[in-house]
Amino acid sequence: MPRVLSELSISPRYDPAGELGEGLTAQGTGRIATGRPRLHPVTTPRCPHCASFAFLDWQECGNCGVSLGYRFASLDFLQTVEGVATDGDETWRHCSNREWGCNWLVADSEESGRCFSCRLSRTLPPRDDTIAWEKLRATGIAKRRLLVQLAELGLPITPYFETEGGLGFDLLSSFSGERVMIGHAGGIITLDLAETVDDYREKLRMRLGEPYRTMLGHLRHEVGHYYQQVLLRDDAAWDECRALFGDERASYQDAISRHYAQGAPAGWEASFISEYATMHPWEDFAETFAHYLHITGTLATAAHAGVVLDASRVPGIVEHDVVPLDDYREVSTDRMLDDWHWLSLMFNRVNRSMGQNDLYPFTLEPPVVEKLAYVHALVTGATRAVGI
Repeated sequence: MPRVLSELSISPRYDPAGELGEGLTAQGTGRIATGRPRLHPVTTPRCPHCASFAFLDWQECGNCGVSLGYRFASLDFLQTVEGVATDGDETWRHCSNREWGCNWLVADSEESGRCFSCRLSRTLPPRDDTIAWEKLRATGIAKRRLLVQLAELGLPITPYFETEGGLGFDLLSSFSGERVMIGHAGGIITLDLAETVDDYREKLRMRLGEPYRTMLGHLRHEVGHYYQQVLLRDDAAWDECRALFGDERASYQDAISRHYAQGAPAGWEASFISEYATMHPWEDFAETFAHYLHITGTLATAAHAGVVLDASRVPGIVEHDVVPLDDYREVSTDRMLDDWHWLSLMFNRVNRSMGQNDLYPFTLEPPVVEKLAYVHALVTGATRAVGI
């Protein structure tokens, strides 16, 4: 799959075995955390000591101050003492990249000092590029949040070091002086760490005609390309996808040239979620997949927080009570998008009350709803196929 070039650049790649973590290889075995985590009910992340809510990126509890480590295999936090946690017969240790913001744990049974998320990073800036590594901190938070959501949805996460075409990340920095080719190809997602800089990201947002742009949003888009390749397993599945999104075999280079020369076609809002989605069927699918993750992730957060819209308290504002779910795999797209309609209006009002732009500045027209329903069926079908 072709990639889109950023306008800035990066340092040359280096040998992961020599640089990725005190001489450790990028692979490691990591069998407990690869493929699909052992599924547990989706729950609010909590401090194991005081039971208060814990943000996914916390290294210490903001309420009681104990040291925390996130265990991806069970999607929960453990309390750590001097970098070590025990749970039953298993011992867990801090990821060796903790000083760079990683708060995940590594089981003693794994042949690596780095956590599953860090091992998925195939290429990183040189260790002496401290500016790039500081930017890597923010990118790592977004990447780990993405992986948690994928695990909660029950989607397969097969690493690049276990199979050809598996998921991996090249996290590079154009601050180092060479061009970065951002995008997805063969399971590898390449990002420019410069996107963590507000000014750079805003310029890129404007150039691409996007209502908003975040590193998490970019990751969700690129992983959509990955899952299109993973979840469409036969010709019949591809034919069904093409009927909605178009034929991805059309020239991508021609599509890029046309898009940046002419822009989105008039009236695109009636059929596409974004201007960028109009460029090529690949991008339409990836944009739709990203929005599916936006919607399900935010609804789950609202559910975990106990948010309920009580129609009796605001007559004429909300048509009926809205109780969001933390998991929509067993309900229809109609239920999911109805919840999202009312909650996104509320979130937009909250943002405006703080002087911010809308949290979700998008309109879901019927063709877009049909595409989201297709992605919902694809995700839930992948889950049911393995009995989750």
